[in-house]
Amino acid sequence: MTISNQQLFERSQQYIPGGVNSPVRAFKSVGGTPIFFERGQGAYFWDVEGQTYIDYVGSWGPLILGHAHPAVVGKVQEAASLGMSFGAPTRAELEIAELLCQLLPSLEQVRLVSSGTEAGMSAIRLARGYTGRSRIIKFEGCYHGHDDALLVKAGSGALTFGHPSSAGVPAETAGHTMVLDYNDVAGAKQAFSEHGSEIAAVIVEPIAGNMNLVRAEPAFLETLRALCTQHGSLLILDEVMTGFRVGLECAQGLYQIKPDLTILGKVIGGGMPLAAFGGRRDVMQCLAPLGPVYQAGTLSGNPVAVAAGLETLRQIQAPGFFDKLSAQTRQLTDGLTAAAKKNGVTFSAQAVGGMFGLYFRQEPPKSFAEVMDSDREAFNRFFHAMLKAGVYFAPSAFEAGFVSAAHSDADIAKTVAAAEHIFSQGI
Repeated sequence: MTISNQQLFERSQQYIPGGVNSPVRAFKSVGGTPIFFERGQGAYFWDVEGQTYIDYVGSWGPLILGHAHPAVVGKVQEAASLGMSFGAPTRAELEIAELLCQLLPSLEQVRLVSSGTEAGMSAIRLARGYTGRSRIIKFEGCYHGHDDALLVKAGSGALTFGHPSSAGVPAETAGHTMVLDYNDVAGAKQAFSEHGSEIAAVIVEPIAGNMNLVRAEPAFLETLRALCTQHGSLLILDEVMTGFRVGLECAQGLYQIKPDLTILGKVIGGGMPLAAFGGRRDVMQCLAPLGPVYQAGTLSGNPVAVAAGLETLRQIQAPGFFDKLSAQTRQLTDGLTAAAKKNGVTFSAQAVGGMFGLYFRQEPPKSFAEVMDSDREAFNRFFHAMLKAGVYFAPSAFEAGFVSAAHSDADIAKTVAAAEHIFSQGI
């Protein structure tokens, strides 16, 4: 007997808070019952009811090759057969560290961890230990994991220190974090003018993906780089989402910005729990066992996760890989935009590499305020209509989407056709 998504969700709520292990999965933003998935292959996956969906979430970005890529699965099986975990050095973790440093010129040394949150938390601690300062700057709408220092919302004015955005975060912890507006050059300059000698680091997504996709303007990142250099602060690029998703040299390659530290995740694990932080040698050597900044992890460099990541990174180095991926993603966003325009629907979209953003507003947003100005109810209606048509977008108007190398022209065409039909009905 086939079990339903609703039945599983009801059972899950008895044993798991909210029925989910990560909040956005609960469909609170869009309404309805979460989908419980059973298997995936290529650009598709299937739920417990046997329904098929074209997947534009890809486990929130890691699955750049699609679900269950044969080469990745083979390497995972091979690694697992030799041992699930050692808690000791392995040749594979050295190989992936070497490869990351070869692919990203800003990385002189790197340390592996198990999640993007862990990488962000560790990078902030390292920046504070290296500089001897406590203040950090982040930007409204950027998400860097659920570390206390980073779960901070903007204060009442542009240059006030932030307030906790989650219960359980002490006000004094949030008080060390300044929250500025994304793409606001003047605000960044003023913050450094008033607090420059106290600022340990600026952490920023070069292309934001957790307030939907919002691109940094080149002048914004260039200003942050110059201000950090001038005041002895560290620039941390959060490339957990953009790393090896928008290009082989990540977003920093697209923008030609060299950070002091970079945090990576998602793609580098190929769907397994793996992340990393790295950067300048003199900064990284402040980490234990060489220096006074402590960081550790029992499963850091897990051999099975490293095997998945290494094979994924090998695959994406194929000639023309990112050209093709970028073209497929633009084909999707151009097709959706044309379909909306044809039917008089207020809509815009943009793509960078294998990432995209969909917005029910006239132009792609440049800030958190502009994201909030979009028609979220229209997105929710669109989401459910597309879900019914067998297309799975992120269940939130505040999340970027992802195209994989497994998405074919036919998959894109089917998606656009479904959207055009929905738009013609008056979304």
